Amino acid sequence: MEIKNYLDSTYLKTASQAGLSSEENKAVVQGFIQEAIDERFKLIMIRPDYVSMAKAMILNAGSKVLVGTVIGFPEGTYTTQDKLSEAQKAIEDGADELDFVCNYKAFQNKEIDLVKNEIVLGTQLGLSNHKVVKWIIEVAALNDQEIVQLSALIKNTIISHFKEENYQDVFVKSSTGFYQTEAGKPNGATIPSIIMMLENSSPLPVKAAGGVRSYDEALAMIHLGVKRIGTSAAKAIAKGESTNSNY
Repeated sequence: MEIKNYLDSTYLKTASQAGLSSEENKAVVQGFIQEAIDERFKLIMIRPDYVSMAKAMILNAGSKVLVGTVIGFPEGTYTTQDKLSEAQKAIEDGADELDFVCNYKAFQNKEIDLVKNEIVLGTQLGLSNHKVVKWIIEVAALNDQEIVQLSALIKNTIISHFKEENYQDVFVKSSTGFYQTEAGKPNGATIPSIIMMLENSSPLPVKAAGGVRSYDEALAMIHLGVKRIGTSAAKAIAKGESTNSNY
């Protein structure tokens, strides 16, 4: 098994979140992109503003690294139309994969039709442009029952509207890595949350994101059945090391 094939190397901080100037943050992003090229990771996951830059760097290097970006990030409360517009721009800029933040707050408020509609339209836009689509459910904001129900809702919506051949290209993803938890509780993927997702989203694949900080943790997630891992510690994980990275 080549663990690099599972790793989505990730940097999603804005300049203000990183405490950097816009130019300094851009340089950090460039560093992550170059590292993904050098290490031959599966994908580099960055904010939409940097997609065209990443694509240019990768093409210039003759690399096969994919470019992923986030949509409606990190709150997920953007309108469906705003998410579609952001996704369309990302596609035009060269994104290969689109990680939508599902409107989990609408789900919690029982606005099920709204959630189903954004899943159908967002997935349709991605698949029609030959892109992989992932739906982030933000497990840290949900209780166990909600994790089960939202994973199943995404699965059932996809099964109802798309062909079986498409299932492998529509993921359920655990986390943004930016949700603010209390009392030091995990804000990303945990073994229990991933098990619930796997049990209730199959046959859709699952991506574990946030909180995977070591080779052993990544291996445990892969053994459970996840197909992708989002982490800002991809190089350390690939080398069999641990890190104190918060994503």
